[in-house]
Amino acid sequence: MHIGGMLTRNARRHPDKEGLVYGELCYSYRELNEAVNRLANALAAQGIQKGDKVALLMQNSDRYVITFMAAMKLGAVAVPVNFRLAAPEVEYILNHSDSTALVFDSEYGELVASIVGSIPGVRMLIRAGAGLGPAGALDWGELAAAAPALEPEVEVSEWDDCEILYTSGTTGRPKGALFDHHRILHVGIIMVVHMRVNPKDRLLHLAPLFHSAQLNLFMVSGMFVGATHVVMRAFEPTAVLDTIQRKRVTLFFGVPTMYNFMLQVPDFERYDLSSVTRFGYGAAPMPVELVRQVLQRFPTDRFYNLCGLTEAGPGGVLLEPEDQLRKPGAGGKAIINTEARVVDEAGHDVAPGQVGEFILSGETMMKEYYKNPEATAETLRDGWLYTGDLATVDEDGYITLVDRKKDMIITGGENVYSTEVEHVLYQYPGVLEVAVIGVAHPVWGETVTAIICPKPGVELVVDDVRAFCTAHLADYKIPRIYKFAGPLPRNASGKVLKRVLRETHQKG
Repeated sequence: MHIGGMLTRNARRHPDKEGLVYGELCYSYRELNEAVNRLANALAAQGIQKGDKVALLMQNSDRYVITFMAAMKLGAVAVPVNFRLAAPEVEYILNHSDSTALVFDSEYGELVASIVGSIPGVRMLIRAGAGLGPAGALDWGELAAAAPALEPEVEVSEWDDCEILYTSGTTGRPKGALFDHHRILHVGIIMVVHMRVNPKDRLLHLAPLFHSAQLNLFMVSGMFVGATHVVMRAFEPTAVLDTIQRKRVTLFFGVPTMYNFMLQVPDFERYDLSSVTRFGYGAAPMPVELVRQVLQRFPTDRFYNLCGLTEAGPGGVLLEPEDQLRKPGAGGKAIINTEARVVDEAGHDVAPGQVGEFILSGETMMKEYYKNPEATAETLRDGWLYTGDLATVDEDGYITLVDRKKDMIITGGENVYSTEVEHVLYQYPGVLEVAVIGVAHPVWGETVTAIICPKPGVELVVDDVRAFCTAHLADYKIPRIYKFAGPLPRNASGKVLKRVLRETHQKG
């Protein structure tokens, strides 16, 4: 079995069942399978072969799902791209991944046009939707409509590569985690077991599908059992509540910020959310008080904390509903077919309450970092994936993340690596040294904050520095707070003491 094969099977077993709902569009599983086959055959006719990399610069839509599944049926490797990235960041990912095709939403046509001369390996551009774009871009709709709906004649194995998921590294350059069908199928199966994903479910895809959690945990698990997929293009709290009510959603995943915003809707109580039987949250810690509010105001107590990382599929630990208030703040215990430990520098398990590194082993771990053997060797050691996250484990075996070795900032569920932002700020004239930290924020979790030491005699203007960042970074990575200070605190070896900076600037 492979990921594309799941759709073929669903179309055969229950062809008339709702497979995909997007706005007012509704595809039965037969119709969805035919749409995927048409696009797959169209891509094959254009020269896309098994093993080729197909990048997706798209927001959530029916076309995203169709494009992804078409790549799976061809044995191609999907490269989901964060649509919030700036042009240089997109350019790097396309080149590093060896992408030969790029499917992009029309609103990103201008961005694609700006880099088309710098992505020589991309020989096919496909625009989804009417709009401007680089010359020579093919139209998604016309391309798919002209192709046959027969199953593509491609032999795809569960051991064939299927995804490269990019996650920023501490060097400031994104790293691509490579997966095959076998690993991603196990990610979906794990959700079937733990969260009881079943054929009667109506799954709401609310978080961006370029996120491994939404794509692999729930799109794949739903395809595995033949559930109905309800896709929303973007998060808007009132629209989400209305969609849950009208489409009778039974399960969805969101980052803590999403739950917070939904609870702030003035007439929250008037929405009928009784169809929902399970909720999942992750990508950032959920404040205990927010957990209490969600449990009080949503109609079910089946609330799951999914704590993992992209390189694990995602996979890691899970906190069951009955433990949400019994083990507040904990990440949980290892998911099935996965081992989780907290170890010291020598690789020995730490005692309860002591801090160590969170490591994982199991079927869902990435094969490697694509074209990065050094980082692969550092992360995958002796059958274990070293996450770089610091954690504790209690007497009952529950793991809790306490800090991040890589100084990662989580803002609104998005991961921001401080060194990447610092790399940009160091390019700005007048900056002597800079440190980027996360400062606690009641809504977003953390706010990206830049502590800048200007060069002697230079007076920096916040608006100018912010404008520079805007041209080089995705919106969510841009610092919202800028503070100008003297020399940064350092230890004896010269390393900046970010812990001291966080303590100093936490309260403004």
